[in-house]
Amino acid sequence: MKKLSKHILSFILCTNKKLLAVVFACFIFSSTQAQLNRVPINLPKYDKQKIHFGFTLGLNSTTFRVDKVSNFKSLDSVYAIEPKAVMGLNLGIVSNLRLGEHWDLRFIPALSFSQRNLEYTFYYTGNTGDFIVKSIESTYLEFPLDLKFKSSRINNYRVYVLAGARYAIDMVSQAKVLNKDKDIVKLKKRDYGYEIGMGFDFYMTYFKFSPEIKMFNGLNNLLISENTPFASPLTGLKSKVFLISFTFE
Repeated sequence: MKKLSKHILSFILCTNKKLLAVVFACFIFSSTQAQLNRVPINLPKYDKQKIHFGFTLGLNSTTFRVDKVSNFKSLDSVYAIEPKAVMGLNLGIVSNLRLGEHWDLRFIPALSFSQRNLEYTFYYTGNTGDFIVKSIESTYLEFPLDLKFKSSRINNYRVYVLAGARYAIDMVSQAKVLNKDKDIVKLKKRDYGYEIGMGFDFYMTYFKFSPEIKMFNGLNNLLISENTPFASPLTGLKSKVFLISFTFE
């Protein structure tokens, strides 16, 4: 059995190495071809601007990183708590400051409509149980500040990566809802964390178009601890967001 596992592992590693080699070769070939096959250059002076603006539209997939109480397995009724991501919408305004040939500083205040679900499984005596989904809706004002590193321009496109920090305020926070309401999980109003991402800049005839994928990890514990069936089994809830956006500048 161990020999078979080793053979399977060796095959997977070999396959992955070959796949990476093929992808790398394709990238080099496409870059070389792009340099050899000259095309008309769109917006040749675009990157010389010190400051430029734009807007962004995006789809987010928002969920939680869940921390449970240490004695969770010994609780009488709660058997499982699972976070589930739900799709949402992002709208933002882009402000870009040119720092150098390959570096930009980007500030993109945005309005984010998101929802996160927590799926609870309860078991009681007599083998009876319940499956309950708690939906938590949020409307965030987001203030991300990112440092963008971009490759050299090849004809009408660039590749870039970015990293930075984000601060957000939930405009529909449930933090102040009366304690007598036992059916919700209350969250704090403010969130913050770090984000990383990558994308492509395509220089069109009249504007620059940039598809981008980004991941945000929250550092703030959003959970408001209460002695309720839905909050008491938890010690922490932190944001985890995947964002696919399309920027026009």
